Amino acid sequence: MIDLSAEEVAFNVDTTAKYLERAAPMKLWIETELGVTGGEEDGVNNESIDNDSLYTQPADILNVYSRLSRISPYFSIAAAFGNVHGVYKPGNVRLHPELLSKHQEHVAEKIASSDAKPVFFVFHGGSGSSVEEFKTAISYGVVKVNIDTDTQYAFLQGIRDYILAKKDYLLTQVGNPEGGDKPNKKYISAKPSFQHTQITLFRYYDPRVWVREGEKTMVQRVLQALEDFNAQGQL
Repeated sequence: MIDLSAEEVAFNVDTTAKYLERAAPMKLWIETELGVTGGEEDGVNNESIDNDSLYTQPADILNVYSRLSRISPYFSIAAAFGNVHGVYKPGNVRLHPELLSKHQEHVAEKIASSDAKPVFFVFHGGSGSSVEEFKTAISYGVVKVNIDTDTQYAFLQGIRDYILAKKDYLLTQVGNPEGGDKPNKKYISAKPSFQHTQITLFRYYDPRVWVREGEKTMVQRVLQALEDFNAQGQL
């Protein structure tokens, strides 16, 4: 992805075109961003940005599409339609994915395309959006959705729940409800039964255990996203 959305449109398009020219022989995909995504990400704060900047204009979409399509078909456009990084209280962010439909109509008309949706769009700042908003945007040509904030929180959930459930085994390196001399990184329990001794290995603060719990909850979030995006079982 090339994010020069805070720069002048001409500079943004020219620079993206140069990268696409280099990527084209290898059939590499380039994503360019037009319009500003609100909120804050990676130290870039657009929380006080002018509201008009959150909506990309059709003429800019046509401009970048016309320029890049002469070089390679392997590109997508992250057009702004009110997108904001992060998650906010419902009602505080007003998305207008229907604008993507107007962009498609504008480009298709100007280039006399037989394809009603010639542009590959990207949905930035998707975290916290409704399934309806996702499906609407996808129906208008979105081929990629960014939900980084949602997946970050999903990863935290598994780790958080594990730590809360195992708190008594994580407060110290040695000593837990099973005994004051029991180690917590690797604890082997041997319990005799009628026919044999049952050996159980517990790992508590070993990162391979609690990181795995975060991976599990992230996997579930990704599976939900694939279903929401009509992408489950697709290649």
